Amino acid sequence: MSTLLLLISTILYRPYVFIFLFIFLAVATYTMGWKRTVVFTLITWVVAFWAEWASTRFGIPFGDYYYTENTRSMELFISNIPFMDSLSFTFLLYASNSLALCLLLPITKIGDITALADDLDQRNSIYAILLSAFLFAWVDVVIDPLAVRGDRWSLGKIFAYPHDGIYFGVPISNFLGWGAVGLVSLILFKGADHLLTDRIEEATRYLRNSWPKILGGVMLYYSVLAFNLVMTFVIGEQLLGTTGIFIHLPIVVLLFLKFLA
Repeated sequence: MSTLLLLISTILYRPYVFIFLFIFLAVATYTMGWKRTVVFTLITWVVAFWAEWASTRFGIPFGDYYYTENTRSMELFISNIPFMDSLSFTFLLYASNSLALCLLLPITKIGDITALADDLDQRNSIYAILLSAFLFAWVDVVIDPLAVRGDRWSLGKIFAYPHDGIYFGVPISNFLGWGAVGLVSLILFKGADHLLTDRIEEATRYLRNSWPKILGGVMLYYSVLAFNLVMTFVIGEQLLGTTGIFIHLPIVVLLFLKFLA
């Protein structure tokens, strides 16, 4: 089957991935323009792909695992990696960065309206990068245990660990690897972004009206989280689903407290 037909097949086989991808592309373009969106997407996808490639051969950074390639005739693979898998890192990291900014950026009052005030230094700070990487790994605490049970829903048994990990079958190294991929991708993007930035233009236009712009990424984060939690309960993993809710509840509470204060 040709690459184009495999790509079409991938979209039809994994429609939820491409719905989230489309939302990401629309929101990110609105927030930071098409150039930065393209740069962010390419950097994150390349870092994620090579991390997966290295992990399936050397066990770094995610730990030792392998793709079964059971779906190779139904979806696009690059080497031994499903295309949609490394592609998912792009919208998940963008959503995680949006949530981090929502937690970190200062509140401003415009009349009776509460909004987020864009702060260039805060947005590019090490705190924002570290928090984004943490939230990126934190959402995978729900995603990966569901994915490893893919044979019980439409994902299929696309990968496996040679030895069950301690967190619902997933090794802790996997989550550490996600954090590392998020960290490296954001550092590289911030470096590339600096080359695209006129500081005065950036400070006045990049996230003007930052509340509605950042909100789109936050909603994407919780849409992906909700989808995975729902599927977790659908396949009957009540303990896993309940655990996922409780570990994300403190972040939701922090958001409400910030905007209710």
